Amino acid sequence: MPQDLPPRPEPVIAPEMCEACAGVQQNWRRARGHPELMQGTHRTVAHKHGSVTITKYRCERCGTIWEYENNKVNRHAGWSVLGR
Repeated sequence: MPQDLPPRPEPVIAPEMCEACAGVQQNWRRARGHPELMQGTHRTVAHKHGSVTITKYRCERCGTIWEYENNKVNRHAGWSVLGR
C-alpha cells in the first residue's frame, strides 16, 4: 500500500546563488550536490521510523548554506537551502 507523501516543497533559488548551486536538485533524496560544497556539522534527528542524519554544507564560491537530510523513508528529503 503506497504511502501518501506531502507535496514536494518548492526549491529556493536566490539571485546571489552561483550557477553550480542553482543546478542542485532540491528536495529530492539522493540528488547530487556539487564539488564546492564544503561539509560542516551534522546532527541526528529522531523520527518515528528511526534516526535521520542532517549535514550542513557551505558553498565556497557563493556562500550559500545548505542542509542535506539523509532520510531513506522520505524521498522529498535531500538538499535544501538555509540561507547565505
